[in-house]
Amino acid sequence: MEHNWATVWEHIADAVPDAPAVVNGARRRSWSQLDERGARFAGLLRDAGVGPGARVAQYLYNATEYVESYVGTLKARAVPVNVNYRYIDDELAYLLDNSGAEVLVYHSSLGDRVARAIGRAHSVKMLIEVADDGNATGAVTGAVSYEQALASSEPARRQRRSADDTTMLYTGGTTGMPKGVVSRIGPHVAGIMAAVAPLLGVDPSVDIDEVPAIAARTIAAGAQIVSLPACPLMHGTGMGIGVIPPMAYGGCVVLLSGRRFDPDELWSTVGRERVTWTVIVGDPFARPMLQKLRESVGSQGLYDTSSLRIIGSSGATFSSEVRTALVELLPQVIILDYISSSEGQMGVAVSHSGHVPRTAQFTPSEGVKVFSEDDRELEPGSGERGLVALSVGVPEGYFRDKEKSADTFRMVDGVRYSFPGDWATVESDGSITLLGRGSQCINTGGEKVFPQEVEEAVKCHPAVEDCVVFGLPDERFGQRVAAVVSLAPGAEATVTDIMADAGRRLSSFKLPKTLQVVPVVPRAANGKADYPAARALMEPEH
Repeated sequence: MEHNWATVWEHIADAVPDAPAVVNGARRRSWSQLDERGARFAGLLRDAGVGPGARVAQYLYNATEYVESYVGTLKARAVPVNVNYRYIDDELAYLLDNSGAEVLVYHSSLGDRVARAIGRAHSVKMLIEVADDGNATGAVTGAVSYEQALASSEPARRQRRSADDTTMLYTGGTTGMPKGVVSRIGPHVAGIMAAVAPLLGVDPSVDIDEVPAIAARTIAAGAQIVSLPACPLMHGTGMGIGVIPPMAYGGCVVLLSGRRFDPDELWSTVGRERVTWTVIVGDPFARPMLQKLRESVGSQGLYDTSSLRIIGSSGATFSSEVRTALVELLPQVIILDYISSSEGQMGVAVSHSGHVPRTAQFTPSEGVKVFSEDDRELEPGSGERGLVALSVGVPEGYFRDKEKSADTFRMVDGVRYSFPGDWATVESDGSITLLGRGSQCINTGGEKVFPQEVEEAVKCHPAVEDCVVFGLPDERFGQRVAAVVSLAPGAEATVTDIMADAGRRLSSFKLPKTLQVVPVVPRAANGKADYPAARALMEPEH
């Protein structure tokens, strides 16, 4: 069996055809149904002349169709392309044009944006519309109905594939316009197989041909991984942790029905579907989850969380105090907080009852080092700040951007590394402490201030629920540190109180010079800070 997800999943479907694969409310797909519908989608692409290497863009909310079209795209040896469903006309047109997408699969409720943008996406030759509940299809001229097209499509025959087939994951564009990170599937398959194997009591060096039998034994023993990605699948955390790893050994993916994160829906679904593994994006998800759990305890236990074993997270800070509180309420749970980006995974912090690493402290992954700006590897315990780099599972580069590829993916001492832009220090025990993304680093009077460090200090105040820190122009210092915070429900605190508390943890130059309390800190659906919106809240001041 070649190292290609489409082939692996076909063999798993043969081994466990009746096992659940995807659940979305009342909609359920077994492994054989997922395989069959994926094959029909691949047949649809074939009939449209969309072949190996062609890009298929997914402009979708979380739904069974997201997983089906992803599987079908890989079956056809085409390249799935994630599209942020928050993108509007110009952003959508840019991404479709930049990726050279030939197919766009989208939810009908997003059809008005598609209709306005599609004239600038000259590569797109097929539009496939997925009906939303309560939203009629047909808003875009020439689009075909997803369900009708699948029903009339002849399933594509299985074929040989290559470990060199690729996927493309678009970054969020925090350092400019979104960039497509191109990765070969083979190394990803090998890495995920090895990482998930110990969770099932399997040797990490397992041969890929043994995977279908392992899936069958696991499911027969009632030990199937049931994953609930609470974050959007269009975000790398959703697919990269919440969908693909569980499916690697025949797991089931459970999707929430609501389009806004609801911790009550999450905990209710965990109990109803016997979820073993849920995936979130740091504190923006974890804090409301914790609040609901505490309310449940006070109400004599509204939720059944006994099945849950793993909480995975990536993409935003997951503070130690929140992890500590969660493992106290869920002593059977292990929290895996990954330091990762679209350009690769760099480390993990493992928390469980009795052991919670401090905020932003991670055990580096294989092949991860921290270099100074002149490419000198940092000594453990030196206190120096450097850039995190990884040499294992390095992507091929950015699609159609040789200049940025050369900056991010480069050679050091004869080894090719990925430098996603994250700054860190190396502790004496070899662990790394993440300081933040260099693109968000604030230069105030010649001093570098990393927003994450300030955010964590501000959030230590018991009344503060969330915080985003950023730089604002300053005539004297170039930039000044600014912050917007929101308070926990029912909590009260003045700006003076918050600043005084943070001042006990930070040097004076790191303290926010401007701090504003707002009802809700601006964040995207994937939990990441919405810096333009946060800055806009300060606009009346300058």
